[in-house]
Amino acid sequence: MSQQNARFKRSEKGLLTPDNCVVTLIDLQPQMLFGVANFDRQTIINNNVALAKAAKVFDLPVLLSTVETKGCSGNMWPQIQAIFPKQVPIERTTMNSWDDDNFVAAVKKSGRKKIVLAGLWTETCVALATIQAMHDGYDVHVVEDCCGDVSQLSHDNAMKRLIQAGAKPVTALSVMLEWQRDWAAKDTYDAVMDIVKTHCGAYGMGVEYAYTMVHGAPPTRLAEYVIPSAAAAHK
Repeated sequence: MSQQNARFKRSEKGLLTPDNCVVTLIDLQPQMLFGVANFDRQTIINNNVALAKAAKVFDLPVLLSTVETKGCSGNMWPQIQAIFPKQVPIERTTMNSWDDDNFVAAVKKSGRKKIVLAGLWTETCVALATIQAMHDGYDVHVVEDCCGDVSQLSHDNAMKRLIQAGAKPVTALSVMLEWQRDWAAKDTYDAVMDIVKTHCGAYGMGVEYAYTMVHGAPPTRLAEYVIPSAAAAHK
């Protein structure tokens, strides 16, 4: 939102703030999602979109990275790319993004020592980068409900390994609320509530209900659905 000067200040004391972390979204690509078997895949898309939107609301530096786009994995999900339309993902050949000099340089350029990291798959692209980033002095928060793996065992073992190594497990919603912290922070309040109503299921429906039934606010109006024309759909 490019509002650094007017931003509501939050205390740090070990917590994430919009001023102390960088967000990395790694390998959110079709082929990687195909292999996920431990979480509902649509939910993983939803959670990553919520996290990406929140990062944009709080004006955080965001790094996008992809692996073997043309050779195997496909383009970054359009739902993510639409949030950062002018940003070109850092393309890699390495499974471990921390082995890629361009990726590491981009993290260093952010000037942040806390990393909020999400990606696919948990035991490789997430775990390897997290462990090496921590080795290099970074404090890594792994957004678990934005990650997934080929089996429950693979995901669980990866998370155990990361927690034992010192990484912090978080969720997309917990990260956004940690950034918000105070409902008096009106500069981001409305945008956060929009993300909640759009992506946070029953919590979002509860907010909509409270707004309309308790506080008498007008109901949320979404854009009308327009059926794509056959010609546009196949361009």
